[in-house]
Amino acid sequence: MQAITTTHDAAHGEAQVKKIWKAFWILFVLTIIELGLGLSVYYIDMEANPSETLILFLKGIICILTLAKAFYIISIFMHLGDEVRNLIMSVGIPALLFIWFIFTFLYEGNSYRNLRNTDAHSRPYIEKVQEHPVPAMKEGEKN
Repeated sequence: MQAITTTHDAAHGEAQVKKIWKAFWILFVLTIIELGLGLSVYYIDMEANPSETLILFLKGIICILTLAKAFYIISIFMHLGDEVRNLIMSVGIPALLFIWFIFTFLYEGNSYRNLRNTDAHSRPYIEKVQEHPVPAMKEGEKN
């Protein structure tokens, strides 16, 4: 009886190893594609007249591939691919919210940076004020 369970465990172990290698190769290919797209964005941006539409399109594809990799990793390595749909959504939806959080924090940080650099608080304005000292008061003048 021990031999039967060992054979079953060995077959199950081989199936798991094949699944891991399949995941490795899928993630490897997606990463190589993302790297190629990233390098093409870099070289297109180095041209004299880069196409902003093409760059934006390639960046969108990179984002989509990155999300696909993230959900594939959740599916394989968190073992959610074999679970019921509701459990998958309970993990997947917060992952999408995390992407929204990143976008919102970047937008708010940029807004804060732009508001902070107004004429009332920017360095060039302060340096301009420091370059023109207030004239000294003469005797008999009031503040």
